[in-house]
Amino acid sequence: MKLLHSGKVRDVYSIDGADGPELLLVASDRLSIYDVVLPTAVPDKGAVLTQLSLWWFDRLADLVPHHVISATDVPAEFAGRAVRCRRLEMLPVECIARGYLAGLGLKEYERHGTVSGIPLPPGLVEGSKLPEPIFTPTTKAPVGEHDEFLTFDEVAGLVGAPRAERLRDLTLAVYSRGAETAAAAGILVADTKLEFGLDPAGGIVLADEVLTSDSSRFWPADRWAPGGPQFSFDKQYVRDWSAGLDWDRTPPGPEVPAEVVAATRARYVEVYERLTGRDWS
Repeated sequence: MKLLHSGKVRDVYSIDGADGPELLLVASDRLSIYDVVLPTAVPDKGAVLTQLSLWWFDRLADLVPHHVISATDVPAEFAGRAVRCRRLEMLPVECIARGYLAGLGLKEYERHGTVSGIPLPPGLVEGSKLPEPIFTPTTKAPVGEHDEFLTFDEVAGLVGAPRAERLRDLTLAVYSRGAETAAAAGILVADTKLEFGLDPAGGIVLADEVLTSDSSRFWPADRWAPGGPQFSFDKQYVRDWSAGLDWDRTPPGPEVPAEVVAATRARYVEVYERLTGRDWS
């Protein structure tokens, strides 16, 4: 194996497959907030993310092809948290769908009344449900830097108008399927971030992770209360903890106390169990 890239959470290796070079995507237990990798890991996080992604890939395969070749034929040291993947030409856009107002979308709305150039109705508050899900893409910033919103026209300038339209349609379709599925488990999907690549024939393929606690905001439906921060089954708990620190959100990040790590792990595991109906332990 050859290490090609070490990201905020995942490490990517080049490996030899039966039909040529493949990628091994390994999810670590690293935790990042505000695009900064924290020095404290969350036990089992990488495995939970990997297994939840695989569960979703199976349930989205009729909407868009995915990059997974195998999740079992992997090196033993990475078992449970790695997948063998097709090599793709990754597209230079983070594809985000939002159904509720939170995070950077809320901040942008408060400044301009828009998100990614899309006008939204006046009077929305933190946690408000949007009239309909919207496509709010961003740049892909290097580790330690921050993603910036892109308008649809800017995405079209990067990948061409037909491909931009396809990315928007696929992102919203995946979000809608995910939100509908999660609703049956009593979970709201406030937003989610997707990544796509191109196969050798130019087809668009869903890659990286999908509808996990790292790439999405999951809220329990019975606790949803617009007008303030929501209880989240994701790393928003760590973001909220960090808000009380004297930290400027630049590296190095702060050490995370054991009780915050334990609570974060519990939320990752709970959303996995509620969505899949499977017992993690």
